[in-house]
Amino acid sequence: MGDLKQARSLFEAAVRDTTTVRLMASDRNFPDENLGFNVQQAAEKLFKAWIALLGEVYPLSHDLDLLLNLLTNRDPAAAQFRSLASYTPFAVEFRYTGDDVVPPTLDRAEALRQLESLIELVKQRLEVTEGE
Repeated sequence: MGDLKQARSLFEAAVRDTTTVRLMASDRNFPDENLGFNVQQAAEKLFKAWIALLGEVYPLSHDLDLLLNLLTNRDPAAAQFRSLASYTPFAVEFRYTGDDVVPPTLDRAEALRQLESLIELVKQRLEVTEGE
């Protein structure tokens, strides 16, 4: 069994990040880099929670591709979330580099849909593990 307490903590933090994404998604006054940062943070925490549930130690990295590769090696279901890896640059690059780096225009509704789907999957796995 993985680190259930850590997985639960990461999951709950990701749900809070997703609430922020939900609020930002419908309001164009929120800049894409802020929305993208919260999408990246939620996805990172959910991937790490999933990795912990699998009994693995997750790397201290913001790289969603790296986390997804670890996950898909253990659970092929993770592959359906590959599009979230495009949010990796929002963790640092688009947030701190200034005006010379412009983030791509985001599909806010799709980002939220992906996060909500990922939340449901990780929630199911948490509940199964907690019930053991």
